[in-house]
Formats: sequence, structure tokens, C-alpha cells
Amino acid sequence: MTPSLVPSRVTITGVCQRAAAHVASLYPSPVQPLAVPASGSDLKPVMGSYGLPVLGHVLESVAQPLDFGRERYRRHGPVSWTGALGFRVVTVTGPDALQEVWLDKKKVFSSEIGWKPIIGPFFHRGLMLLDFDEHLFHRRIMQQAFTRPRLDGYLALTRPLVSETLSTWTPGDKVLLYDRTKALLLTMASQVFIGESPEGETARQLSHAFDDAVLGAQAVIRHPGVPGRWSRGLRGRRFLEGYFRAAIPRRREGAGEDLFTVLCQSQTDEGSTFTDEDIVNHMIFLLMAAHDTSTIALSMLMYHLGKDPELQQRLRAEVRALPDAASIDDLNSAQLLDNAFKESLRMYAPAGTLFRQSTADTSIQGHFIPAGTEIALNVHTSMRLDSWWNHPDMFDPNRFDDPETRAQMHRYAWSPFGAGAHKCIGMHFAGLTVKAILHRILIDFEWTVPSSYTPVMAWGTGPTPADGLPVRLRRIA
Repeated sequence: MTPSLVPSRVTITGVCQRAAAHVASLYPSPVQPLAVPASGSDLKPVMGSYGLPVLGHVLESVAQPLDFGRERYRRHGPVSWTGALGFRVVTVTGPDALQEVWLDKKKVFSSEIGWKPIIGPFFHRGLMLLDFDEHLFHRRIMQQAFTRPRLDGYLALTRPLVSETLSTWTPGDKVLLYDRTKALLLTMASQVFIGESPEGETARQLSHAFDDAVLGAQAVIRHPGVPGRWSRGLRGRRFLEGYFRAAIPRRREGAGEDLFTVLCQSQTDEGSTFTDEDIVNHMIFLLMAAHDTSTIALSMLMYHLGKDPELQQRLRAEVRALPDAASIDDLNSAQLLDNAFKESLRMYAPAGTLFRQSTADTSIQGHFIPAGTEIALNVHTSMRLDSWWNHPDMFDPNRFDDPETRAQMHRYAWSPFGAGAHKCIGMHFAGLTVKAILHRILIDFEWTVPSSYTPVMAWGTGPTPADGLPVRLRRIA
């Protein structure tokens, strides 16, 4: 096949989007209640539709996640149900509904059971896949890996690695920015997270195994006997397990600032530590939680800066005023940088959907939720609703400086890191990572995209540019 005939990722995604819309129009699904509340109950039923046989609404929700989510919200309100690969899933959208699930006052929404059918085989017993007292116990130990002195250590590892990697970037008219940032963050994961030289064969093998595990969790055909993403993902998981298990003894005794070594040695004031199996599970999960989400946040922020050269130049002027080896306090003092990061998270929630499952009959926003119901928290759509945000599809970092906007903002209208007991433990690390990288990129490069260009968005851990995000990149002399 000649290169000109190889279909691009964006072409394939565009075809999938059109096919999803066409097939859905051929097989309309009737609106029905998920379950009928008990006689005499004042609860309302959750309304929705299954969609296509077996597949449900998977094609539409993956091909056009934002449009699909907003349409379901408009039609059914903050609580509705939809079909997906044999499941009936209740979708929760909007800050009031999200708050009710996140705060979980009755302790009836299980994160462990909710995530199990989605990513369980690849990321089981990671922090997000633990519940209640057990989750709190593990979180207290893990918190020792995200203290301020630890973050300072991770930043010290990050700075030279970013500078060295950026020195290898080749400018051009169609540089795939998403692919470049993904590779950069994988390089960082090797050294900052795992403590392996990014140049070595081990780092390359770990990177491939990690990628396979992440893609395995997104597989539609989920059977180990069928060649494809699922089976490759399971092999990737086994490779990661073998590596971490073998390395734990020397990391427990060694010295190092990388997250793996720190996690092996973390303990609470009471002396509680992780078992070897705990460390294996947490490291594999943390790689996924930190890497893919930061790639989305950084690349989509850079896309908007490429669309707005004036804003890019204002940010460049701000970060040039910082020390070359900017500290955490220096990076956090850059107000425009912080606002732009927040706006990127609002528009492209990197963890776009979070999952729970009800362990008992309960309710959300006055709707009856039976025990055993799979629940999807639609964070991405929630932060793009015009009922909560003026011009929600406009990239506007200044909205976070507007006193009126801040005064009227619901506590959970901006919630890219979740909330409640499972609020992202690495949120400060994520912000530090993106800001430190962008600080260096703004000094070394400038970039543009055509004013008419809009990336076609697919779905990974969150909204992801399907075309690799081509930009015109130029090195600043």
C-alpha cells in the first residue's frame, strides 16, 4: 500500500462518527424507565434508551462524546440511562448530581465495583479501585509520596529531562503535537516515576507494555482468546507486574527520588507500609492515571495557544520572568499559566468519565437507582454545559479571574480531578508536571495552527485528538 493510500487516524475517526450517526438513525430505541420505584415511593424513574442491540449507544458516545452527552442531558436531565455492550449504565451529568455521588453520604457508591468491568483486568487494586476504609488506609500511605518535599524532588528530576528531550524536537510545518507530548511524558514516566533511564531497553519495554495495558482497557472485544487489544493488554499487564515485583527488594533498600522508590519506602506515622503486591498494583495504576491525563491537558492547552498567538506571547512573557529553574512556588505564581491550565482541564477533562456502582437501592437527584446499577459520572460534558458556563466551548482563561464568574460558580462546576474520598491524590503533581513542561516549551518554541483547523476528537481516558494535533513548530533562536 502506498503512503498516499494509508488512511489517517482522523479519516478513520470521521468515518466512524458518520457511521455511528447513520446506524443510530436506522434503529431508533424507545425511551423507557430503567426501573420502576416501589409503590408509594416519591422517587422518579430514570429514563433513557438502550440503543443498538448489544452495542447500545457505544458508537455515538465514543465517536461524538460531547455532542452525545449534551443531547442526553437536554433530553433527560442530569440523570439518564443508556445501553453499552450488554450493560445498562446510568449517566450522571451536572455539578449537583456529581456532588451527590462524590460525597456519597450513605456509602452506597462503590468505585471498585464500578471500575471493575471497565479497567479492572489491567488496573485492579489501584487506589481508584479501592473503597471506603481500605481506600482511606492506602491513601494515607500513598500521601507520603506526594508531600511538598517529594514534589520538589520530582521537579528536580523533571527539569533536565524536559530540556534534554526538547533539544531533540525537530521543527516543521506539520509536527504532531499530541504524539510529541505523549512521547515526552512517557520519557518522564521512565525516570521520574520508575527510576529507569529513558534511553535503555527496559524503559522501551515498559513503555510498550504500559501502552498495551491502557489500550486493552479500551477494547470492545474483550476475550483473551481473540487476538487484539484485550489480549495484548493482558500481556502488557503481566510484563509490568513481573518488572515491578522483581525490582521491589532493591528499591526498598535503595536511595532515589523517583516515585517507585518513594512508594516502596512510604509509611504512615503509625508505621503502616505497602505490601509488595500493593506497590505493583499502585505503580501500574499511577502510570495510567498520571500519564494519559497529563498528555491530554498539555496538548490541548498548546492547541489553543497555537490558535491564539497573542495569548501564547502573553504566556511566554510571563514564564520568561520566572527563574530558569522555576520552583513550585514560581510556577504557581504565574497566574495566566494557572488559568490557562484550568481552562484546558475544563474544556477537555482528561479523566472524562468516572465510574461507580450502587451497592444498595438508593437515589440520585430524586431518581430511583436500584442496587447493582453501573453509574457513569460524565465530568467532561458537565464542564461544557451552558447552564453553568458562559460560552462553554470558548477557550477563555480569563474566566477564572472574573469575580462574578467565581461568585456564581457551583462548587463542583469545575471538577476535573473529581471530589470526595476519591479526589485525585496526584492533582498537584499533575499541575506541576504540565506547568514545568510548558514553561520550557514556551521559552524554546513558538507554534501556530490554521484558524480554520479544529481537531477531530476521539475518546481515550478522556477527549483525545484523533489526528495527532498537527502544528507548525518553530524553534526560538
